[in-house]
Amino acid sequence: MKNFFTGHPETVGETYWQHMAVALSFAGALFGAAFAALVHAFFPAWFEKTASAKITYLHDRMLCNRRKRELL
Repeated sequence: MKNFFTGHPETVGETYWQHMAVALSFAGALFGAAFAALVHAFFPAWFEKTASAKITYLHDRMLCNRRKRELL
């Protein structure tokens, strides 16, 4: 059962708890982006680039962290 919880985190160079923290930080940011997109749907002048900017930031953050691990 240990591998079920630790298998994937180990493949990305994290402990279970570190991986949980990173995943929760991404979840929070995605909820924020989703809220901005929802508001934007009703009020197009508001949050014009917020959701896309947050998604781009998260994508870059994930790729940069992956590249750092590959260099180690």
